[in-house]
Amino acid sequence: MPLDQSFVGRSWPATAPYLVGREKIREFATAIGATDAEYHDPGAARAAGYPDVVAPPTFPVVITMAASRQIVADPALGLDYSRVVHGDQKFAYTRPVVAGDSLICVNTVDEITSRGGHDFLTTRTEVTTEAGEPVVTVWSKLVQRGEN
Repeated sequence: MPLDQSFVGRSWPATAPYLVGREKIREFATAIGATDAEYHDPGAARAAGYPDVVAPPTFPVVITMAASRQIVADPALGLDYSRVVHGDQKFAYTRPVVAGDSLICVNTVDEITSRGGHDFLTTRTEVTTEAGEPVVTVWSKLVQRGEN
């Protein structure tokens, strides 16, 4: 069953705030092999001009992947997550994510296309502070493989 095209342009309510913790940033940095001192040491981060440890550029996936459940769990979309592979990921930063940020996400379906028997779902997540300060926009493309 193809994905429901009426979802294009649909947005969901903002997620509950996610408090970015210093240890979460350190754990993520360690997991991806990012050894830069500003990812681990508050003093090094402050010396580099940040108020606390700064998150590696791909860290927002921790927040946005959880937030995307608003979209992928909606049965009306018609997405069979057992047939999904990750196709692409992009980040456009206004400013870095730092420990102590309290971030919310607003999800939107930007595009749904079909090619070669596969469905492509592109989502956009606007990540802001609770006060509404833009932080990063994250695009994710999911590919629902065709039924065989």
